[in-house]
Amino acid sequence: MKISWNYIKGFLLLGLVVFLYGFSHQKHTARKVHSITVEFEQGENLFMNYEMVNKLLIQKGKSVLNEAKTVIDLQKLEANVLSHSMVENAAVFLTVDGVLKTKIKQRTPIARVMSNTNSYYIDKQATIMPLSENHSARVLLVSGNITEKDIDGIYLLVTTILEDDFLKKQIIGVQKTMQYQYVLKTRIGEQNIELGKIEDLDSKFKNLKSFFTKTMADQTIDKYTSINLKYNNQVVCTKK
Repeated sequence: MKISWNYIKGFLLLGLVVFLYGFSHQKHTARKVHSITVEFEQGENLFMNYEMVNKLLIQKGKSVLNEAKTVIDLQKLEANVLSHSMVENAAVFLTVDGVLKTKIKQRTPIARVMSNTNSYYIDKQATIMPLSENHSARVLLVSGNITEKDIDGIYLLVTTILEDDFLKKQIIGVQKTMQYQYVLKTRIGEQNIELGKIEDLDSKFKNLKSFFTKTMADQTIDKYTSINLKYNNQVVCTKK
């Protein structure tokens, strides 16, 4: 009987591949999570710290550190991190050598609300974001009897202000005085700007910018105590 060495070589090679695969799989199964790293987008962990994130990376009530890689539920851990009200986006994954990595993008506040009952941020996605003990954002201040029904309108007002270089520099605060009525606080002068309802903002702010340009040029801005934008296509002012 003639022996085919090619077949023998093939079987030996197949056996070697199976052995190496089994060895590698067993080694991978036995590998544990030996460290946990947290990376904040752009390196800024302003509102959260590493301890806060580590407390979210728990499974069955305990840390995943030193747990076998095969029992780690990455989807659940990622959901835990995403559930935090200061997190906009997150990714949790395991490296081949047993490092659990978490990448986090924190929410970006655009305004701070100080209502009669609560204080919080509104972020760039119009989502309510709690204050942080670690960092206080320098953003537009909104005060008064603010409710959740007002959030969409306030978001529209604040984003309109922030998208305009002139308004962004001059307007430092917003106050709700009564239902759907708002007053703006400015950096220069001591005038109250009566905005009224959050509507026709393009027209109102166009008139306001024209008024500021004129009165700052002729240095008469300080002669007025209030600026009213509520009337159609005009600015009504009260002198001292």
